[in-house]
Amino acid sequence: MKPTVLYAENNYPDASVERRIYGDGVNLIVPNATASLADLTDEQCAQADGLMILRYKVTEKDLERFPKLRYVCRMGVGYDGIDRVACAKRQVVVLNVPDYGTTEVADHAMSLALSLRRGLFLHLEAQRADPPAPWRYINDPLVKRNGVQTFGIVGMGRIATAVALRAKAFNFRVVFFDPYLPNGVELGLGIHRAKTLEELLAQTDTLSIHTPLTAETRNMIGARELSLLPKGAVVVNTARGPIVDIDALCAALKSGHLSGVGIDVVPVEPPVEPVPELMRAFRAKEPWTIGRLIVTPHAAFYSPQAWDDIRSKGAETMAAALLGPKPQNVIEPGSY
Repeated sequence: MKPTVLYAENNYPDASVERRIYGDGVNLIVPNATASLADLTDEQCAQADGLMILRYKVTEKDLERFPKLRYVCRMGVGYDGIDRVACAKRQVVVLNVPDYGTTEVADHAMSLALSLRRGLFLHLEAQRADPPAPWRYINDPLVKRNGVQTFGIVGMGRIATAVALRAKAFNFRVVFFDPYLPNGVELGLGIHRAKTLEELLAQTDTLSIHTPLTAETRNMIGARELSLLPKGAVVVNTARGPIVDIDALCAALKSGHLSGVGIDVVPVEPPVEPVPELMRAFRAKEPWTIGRLIVTPHAAFYSPQAWDDIRSKGAETMAAALLGPKPQNVIEPGSY
């Protein structure tokens, strides 16, 4: 009997790419628009051997509706929205798509860092003020030559490696912290390695965060960690919102300890009331945020090409699991 793949979110209703990749070996279910897994019918869930998700979470309660389920494929890199322990109990294998959007996120992270460190938005806001600021540069700790800065990276996976190479090309001194990587990674990349997070932060002028969200990394960067950064540092987060304590980030920027912040992610997405103080101040254009705080709506991954990659690479990943030769991109229950 052919396995059945259920596309829970109906992002690609025509399923043309999927049908080309799966061929005749898979039955596809592409439901009408849904707001969550709860909107799927019991019949749809009962048929699914493979479940494709992008934005939805998968909880232990959700899994109870899928008696045949063998694989869940997160059509993206992060997998923190999937209860991996519950999946393991039901012998459901979790897959992801780690090789889409790598260059987009790396470019986005560098764009945030460079835009802040060159004072682009600081000057933009000053020049469109009423009346506009004088036609001259702004002398501010935010603006700093790349070549005298240390660019610190937390986590050194695919995206972070791409960021490290970009930062190196822009003449930053690049240092990373990742206790899970074997010795010698730094030698292959021609960068430096910190033995501890504290060692990294103490020398970092511009910090870029690229670790996945796990129990270990949740609130990894809080008030204490931010205080270890040199005064005038910049923080960029294109990974996951809960890795950084957003209230501590807000306090550090407002106090002037940080000179700039660029975030593509926040703890709750989309933000709901009451929004964090940092988001409220940003939307209210409070003076201490203007030109110093850049917020984008979890868009770092996006380009039309990356969106197409999510589709094709996701289908290829599920096809390899259901049809062979073997599952790819398997996320173990205890994976960091």
